[in-house]
Amino acid sequence: MAGAQAPDPFNVLAVVQRGRLEYEAVLFAASFRATNPGFRGRLIFAEPQPGPLWPGDPRISDPAVRALLADRFDAEIRPFESRAFGAGYPHGNKIEGLSVLPPDSPFVFFDTDTLFLDRLDRVPFDFDRPTASAAVRGTWPVPTLYGPGYTAIWRALYDRFGLDFERTLDRAQPDEHWARYLYFNAGWFFHRDPRRFHRLYLRYARSIRDDPPAELALQPLDPWLDQVALPLVIHALGGGRGTLPPGLLDGAVSCHWRVLPLFYARESAEKIAWMEEVAAPNRVKTVLKAYAPFRRMIYQGRGHKARALFDRDGLPRREQAIRNRLRRAGLWMR
Repeated sequence: MAGAQAPDPFNVLAVVQRGRLEYEAVLFAASFRATNPGFRGRLIFAEPQPGPLWPGDPRISDPAVRALLADRFDAEIRPFESRAFGAGYPHGNKIEGLSVLPPDSPFVFFDTDTLFLDRLDRVPFDFDRPTASAAVRGTWPVPTLYGPGYTAIWRALYDRFGLDFERTLDRAQPDEHWARYLYFNAGWFFHRDPRRFHRLYLRYARSIRDDPPAELALQPLDPWLDQVALPLVIHALGGGRGTLPPGLLDGAVSCHWRVLPLFYARESAEKIAWMEEVAAPNRVKTVLKAYAPFRRMIYQGRGHKARALFDRDGLPRREQAIRNRLRRAGLWMR
């Protein structure tokens, strides 16, 4: 579908590393280039490098993946050093990986488990008003019997960094309901200034991890730290909820598929057909078949077996129920 040209070129960033993410990156790049001909920005993958925070080598392990990303899909693979997180918190790669971005261009970050469905220039990004994915459940904080509650926990974080907590509240939601408080899925986010975003994100995440406010004493931060710090960064940079029209990212333009069995179980037939079309060219297929979950789910038909377990008009309301059914059928793999 044609859309208005974005006013400024921008770059697209994801993280690539050894294992699952390197194969997800191939599907990411294949679908991105198929849907974004003539894209004016750069497609960049941030790659963590070996160092003291990694017991093994986190770089791409399959030379065919590296060649495919660089040669066929014209992606830049840019190295970064892990100085704060590394293997102890791999989600931190999306924070530290922002350091590879050119300082003078807006960016959009996506997780590698993203399938592009249409042109990104359909999305009217306001890079001065950042936001992130609203496809999120109330995963954090985790309420405890004797408190503190949501308000006290989130207020403590905003106070820590001198931010205006009251302005972030969605007063249409009841007090102590998780959706009243600014909270995002970190599957995508954007801003005009990658250096500033990176500095704030790193500073906030390290402070919360290393010296959490007393109100967070009973709260888990792994794997939620990136999503705890993200709304603070977005608010500090003048963003918030709803700065994009709904239904584009996590909708008509992109799909954050997360786990292949869940994708086959829940998504539309059109999205499944598109993923399989993107994965079909021989050079792409040869690379993706090296990763067992992709080989089994996409190329050996187990994805359609997973799909046959469910009625899309009557899916279980809880994701855990879907996962459990897939596991019982021997079709859970990632």
